[in-house]
Amino acid sequence: MAVGTARNEPTAPVWWRTDVVRWLVFSLVCAGGSLGLSWVGPVVPLPAPLRGTGLLLAFLVLPLASSLVPVLFLRRVPRRQRKMAWQLIVPLMAGVAMGIFGDAAGDEVALADRGVWTEAVVVRMDDSGTNHCDLRAVDGGEITPSLSEGDGCHDWVSKGDRLRVRYDPAGVASPTDDPHGGSDGAFLGTLFAVAVVMGTWGGVRQSRWDRAYDGR
Repeated sequence: MAVGTARNEPTAPVWWRTDVVRWLVFSLVCAGGSLGLSWVGPVVPLPAPLRGTGLLLAFLVLPLASSLVPVLFLRRVPRRQRKMAWQLIVPLMAGVAMGIFGDAAGDEVALADRGVWTEAVVVRMDDSGTNHCDLRAVDGGEITPSLSEGDGCHDWVSKGDRLRVRYDPAGVASPTDDPHGGSDGAFLGTLFAVAVVMGTWGGVRQSRWDRAYDGR
């Protein structure tokens, strides 16, 4: 009589569905956190310490977690033999991009909601790297943060020039001279979807490698 080898592991379709759900939820948390934490800072607005913490999580911690956590879940594979699925590079890069562009999108929403147009004077122009202009309203009111090159601090701007800008009275969102603003909604949505899909795919591959390792 043939004796079968009984195993407690679930059949392939069952563990595959479990892995997909697990890594899908994990990827949604990481990608959504990178986008949401960077976007919400200027929109609420959050105090500087909280916004800085949120940006750190959005730019660095969550993107790294989206790639490194699936590798750390390789419990059966010895550390020296562990590897990372190439798919996991995508959520890392997409997470960093969502942190950067999500913050810019949050600035646009904040300015659209509470922004004020005013005439401003350039009190200092820093062109040592990327241009930044320190501004002050003509009535003497302070305008913070500084105006970036992409938002109106061009090469031909110099100290004493007058600019018409829209700024955030709360001093959180970056000012701009663009009356219309740009929308990154479609781009951010694409980054989010790609990060979730590739993160889920990579996580499932990592789990499959772990199950397939037999110690030889």
